[in-house]
Amino acid sequence: MAAIAVLIGGAWHTPAYADGGASARSQDATTAPDDSGATPQAYAQRILRALNDAHANNWVRYWQVRADCDAAAAMDREGAAPMDRALLGLTGMVCARLDARLGVNPDAHMPRGEERTVGLVASEPGAAAGYTLFMRRSDNDVFLLDPLGRVAHAWHLDVSTDHAKLLDNGNLLADVEDSAIEFDPRGDIVWQYAGAYVHHDFLKMPNGNVLLLVAGHKTREQAIAAGANPELVSEHGMKYDYLIEVRPSGASGGDVVWEWSAWDHLVQDFDPNKPNYGAIAEHPERIDINFTWGNASGFQDWTHANAIDYNPELDQIMLSPRNFSELWIIDHSATTQEARGHTGGNSGMGGGLLYRWGNPRAYGHGTAEDQRLFWQHQTHWIAPSLPGAGNILVFNNGNEFSDYRRYYSSIDEIVPPVDGYRYRRDEYAAYPPDEPEWTYAPETRSDFYAPFLSGAQRLPNGNTLIADGPKGTIFQATRDGRIVWKYVVPFSGRLNLRQGERPQVQRTLQTPYGEVDRLANSVYRAYWYPPDHPGLQALDLTPGAYIEDFHEIYDRARNAAIAGAFGDPLANSDFDIYLDKDNRKLIYIKRPCSAEDARTRFFLHAIPADASDLPANRRERGFDNLDFKFNAIVKIPADGCVTIASLPRYSVERIRTGQFTGEGQAWRADVELGE
Repeated sequence: MAAIAVLIGGAWHTPAYADGGASARSQDATTAPDDSGATPQAYAQRILRALNDAHANNWVRYWQVRADCDAAAAMDREGAAPMDRALLGLTGMVCARLDARLGVNPDAHMPRGEERTVGLVASEPGAAAGYTLFMRRSDNDVFLLDPLGRVAHAWHLDVSTDHAKLLDNGNLLADVEDSAIEFDPRGDIVWQYAGAYVHHDFLKMPNGNVLLLVAGHKTREQAIAAGANPELVSEHGMKYDYLIEVRPSGASGGDVVWEWSAWDHLVQDFDPNKPNYGAIAEHPERIDINFTWGNASGFQDWTHANAIDYNPELDQIMLSPRNFSELWIIDHSATTQEARGHTGGNSGMGGGLLYRWGNPRAYGHGTAEDQRLFWQHQTHWIAPSLPGAGNILVFNNGNEFSDYRRYYSSIDEIVPPVDGYRYRRDEYAAYPPDEPEWTYAPETRSDFYAPFLSGAQRLPNGNTLIADGPKGTIFQATRDGRIVWKYVVPFSGRLNLRQGERPQVQRTLQTPYGEVDRLANSVYRAYWYPPDHPGLQALDLTPGAYIEDFHEIYDRARNAAIAGAFGDPLANSDFDIYLDKDNRKLIYIKRPCSAEDARTRFFLHAIPADASDLPANRRERGFDNLDFKFNAIVKIPADGCVTIASLPRYSVERIRTGQFTGEGQAWRADVELGE
């Protein structure tokens, strides 16, 4: 380590390395070491910094260093300058002892077996080493995986969700039953907003406010009064999308500090006696109220936006109105009052659409042949410092109503025609570009078709994380289309799958190219987080089990308890409770076990030997709340069921535990652990 530091600080010159990093530069002893780019000096500097960061979790540090170690090892030493060869050699020695230095042993947890049907099924050189967050649809569990496919952290929530994101403080922000809820790392609610019909997407803004995508509703009469064609509007009226920015206040609610509504920006050429009348093609900044993807039934869900994103540099917001097969960009710098009109803000256009792309027919330009998006998901700007920064990335599903289905999916990257705070467009023409800058799609297009759900995200090494929602498959693709990391969600409905098993088919879609299955492990999205993401620092990322091994874990625990390996049960209750001291786990066993037991909730309160061990927000209570739902981790064999709960890492003096049913508390046990 000291030798590396000496070499870094010495006078030397590094040649450029063409492996995707910045060009190297000359440097003398009085210049601060350059830790950017892809040079031996930069790799060594980052490795030293991560190894010396005693405040970071060891597993976070391991994956930070591992990426630089792998990249340095791939460098051509023969063509390097003598000082570079020496530095690469010393770096290699440090990297060889990386596991021992940090007290981790990833090789002991590598995937096992030849036939892997679920979990991590592919991990090759070139995969970005980070943490992947996913959740099954309408489920209580949110999982954070390490690069080897093990559970690094899990949230067992009291409510179900389709969609959650990791925040910088280690909390989760989730869309739950038409509300936005923030959960702490233990799954407790710390803030919620239920003042509107929140759906599909949300985000935490740099100023700490929460931007929410909300559904509004107009009656049939209101829609017709605004210029809608009566033949398109059913007795149920129509839904539309609007945005609210909420400044959180306390544990619940907050102040709405900004709003934008699609309903304020209508245009129609159906009835000259109604408001908003005008030529559609002359008003691309407005939204045609009579543009619809189908009949009156489809018109009920008029825009169906499914994604939002915020660009702090431009102070602009992107929406993904799926039923228009477009993406829209609006000006967030306009005040709420200005956002209702078409003047004001940095753009001078108020709340009008600054840019729209994907389906120029929606604003009176082009034909079906000009359509580029087909019911897309997760439209967003590629973040600064990432390859393609400032470009727009989108999961292009390839689905739509029957006349316009493409029947294959792609990931498309487009370069928006930014012109200050506006976007270039030739008069009487559609917004450019004509084609994406980059596309991921297999050579046989029909091999990749995810007609709904799904998402994509650019990674620091140029890979793209792709979530094939209907198939519950998450993978990393390189720029040239190679799949270097692949994870198949190991569930079928609520059942954990073992290796060799596959998710059940829920539904089969017929296409001109064959059948496409929707599986019982579907996901809405997945997110990748780099090892230095601040939210990871707040979590204990000690690797846990593979989800697909949960069956074996339950079996071992049950068999050990039955064989008396843990001694007598801790208490007399409806469940026999055993303590596995080595792994600091409680094992709950019941024989026989009913389906009702699997639907109920357990409470588990841990009282520490030293109250200062409690998180600050729990010290007033005097105990740690570790409540859990059985159905999150249940196994019901023929002779009974077993579930396992982990105790905190600090010394626990006693526990209170029990079970609630629909009729109230079923049983309770107070146990002295004597720790």
